[in-house]
Amino acid sequence: MTQQNSARTKTADISREKSAQLFEKAKQYFPGGVNSPVRAFKSVYGTPLFIERGDKAHIWDADENEFIDFCCSWGPLILGHNNDQIREAVTAQLSKGLSFGAPTALENELAELIISNNRFIEKIRFVSSGTEAVMSAIRLARGYTKRDKIVKFEGCYHGHSDSLLVKAGSGLVTFGETSSAGVPKAFADETIVIALNDKEALTAVFDQFKDQIAAVIIEGVPANNGLLLQTKEYIHYLREITTQNGALLIFDEVITGFRLGFEGAAAYYDVQPDIITYGKIIGGGMPVGAYGASKELMSCISPDGSVYQAGTLSGNPVAMAAGIATCKVLTQPDFYKNLNAKTELFVSEIRNYIEEKNYEVKIFTIASIFWFAFTDQEAILKASEIDPNSMELYKLMHRELLNRGIYFGPSGYEVGFISHAHTNEDLITAKQHIFAALDLVFG
Repeated sequence: MTQQNSARTKTADISREKSAQLFEKAKQYFPGGVNSPVRAFKSVYGTPLFIERGDKAHIWDADENEFIDFCCSWGPLILGHNNDQIREAVTAQLSKGLSFGAPTALENELAELIISNNRFIEKIRFVSSGTEAVMSAIRLARGYTKRDKIVKFEGCYHGHSDSLLVKAGSGLVTFGETSSAGVPKAFADETIVIALNDKEALTAVFDQFKDQIAAVIIEGVPANNGLLLQTKEYIHYLREITTQNGALLIFDEVITGFRLGFEGAAAYYDVQPDIITYGKIIGGGMPVGAYGASKELMSCISPDGSVYQAGTLSGNPVAMAAGIATCKVLTQPDFYKNLNAKTELFVSEIRNYIEEKNYEVKIFTIASIFWFAFTDQEAILKASEIDPNSMELYKLMHRELLNRGIYFGPSGYEVGFISHAHTNEDLITAKQHIFAALDLVFG
């Protein structure tokens, strides 16, 4: 058998016996057997893998299958699994206590590290998740502007709070339609959903709802529904039109914050958002989030102001210790330059292979984030431009890569991440398996 024919032959499925047993047991305790929906593997083949441990860029499941991990806990593990500095910082704090519900010096230290290296925020508030950060930012925007309506974009995900679990209706400018049972229509009616990369829709929104819009919220780079890379011109127009109309601009940087660079998408686009939200990356993957803004805006937050937000685990000392260790690495000279160069080389070699084979697939990338799209389009800027039928091809690639020891997120709409812990050897190995998987998909 030739090497080419061998590459186009499906590999044997890995053993999932123990994971399958754990999944059957989990179904007795959790809806769908999981504690977060995408983990159920409903968009790909087979049962979910139950992960036992991780180290650097590798993870092992309950059946002792080893994988090179490009999910990285959905992005925040920018330093990889079981990082020495983070583990030592967390271990040291564990001996002192897990939670106090009271201030600690660690909160000050992490806040100083972030603010002194980020031109776009003057004060910050730690919370326990990205969803909580966005929910709090929306409340702050409404409290500050004394307006109620929020504008979001189709294809951008901002967590599971009620006012943002909405999708677009039909038409250029529409009130949101609930995308989850249990979300009152009255909540959705305060959220307007429009398409990305559409200046006409933005203009129409502010013409129709003048003096009613508290804020426009957008992912720094939309990366929860594919990687929808917006132009700088469009993002600058978004800043311009919100300013003109007295609305706030919120950058949801739960994925892009500290991933595109320490200052995230705000620096990449050279735009000053009014409020920025961040996620688990600032806690080395621990349950933590944050939102930040100017001193003026943040003065509206309780106890200084009338916008209430609280949390017993906000500023949790274990998460703060992990965050300090993480940010000290991220602020080292050339950290992002080296990480992005590593990613660019990896992506460019895959692109070269795709072009050589004339396969109908594109790999989009920014910084250390990448996304496979089975399309011949040179750019995908809107959620509606993603062909849902292409997800069948991703399913084939995902199964073949799992069987070859490469772990991607279990949905073709999810992006991949490269971490500081991925070695050249890891990336060469992964690249060869991606070539073989693409040969199988298009064979």
